[in-house]
Amino acid sequence: MDASPHAADPVTGLVAELRRAGATLAAAESLTGGQVCAAVTAVPGASQVFLGGVVAYASRVKVDVLGVPADVVERHGVVSSQCAVAMAAGVRDLLGATHGVATTGVAGPDEQEGKKVGTVHVAVASPDAVVSQALSLEGSRAEIQRASVDAAVRLLAGILRREEPAVG
Repeated sequence: MDASPHAADPVTGLVAELRRAGATLAAAESLTGGQVCAAVTAVPGASQVFLGGVVAYASRVKVDVLGVPADVVERHGVVSSQCAVAMAAGVRDLLGATHGVATTGVAGPDEQEGKKVGTVHVAVASPDAVVSQALSLEGSRAEIQRASVDAAVRLLAGILRREEPAVG
């Protein structure tokens, strides 16, 4: 079996859940460099739920465009849960989305801010909650990036399942 369609299933499910909820999504990405946006927009019908994204590779873009407080970058670094949370909230506000998702971390080949390759933080900002998840990943740069995308999708899907109203 080809791994590509299987890998897209969680994203397809996420788009369907967003559509059912009448919700929208925006993404702020650092180490994934647009791969969250690409995964979501590869799904037919994504235009009904996906508003857009910001690839904020440079710290100044995180601060100037996404509104990450400079003191968060100075005190915690860009490879931190605090930065991921601020990025998710910032892109949600910037684009007027129901949910904002963010990825930040170290894909390699070198350490960043004294943090080893594979140190990743993903976050989701939703109307009722802001959550983050720290990851310690292994593998190649591409494998770390793909696992980061998958983690961000799973984190948001979990939030959507908890927020979905009861049917009846």
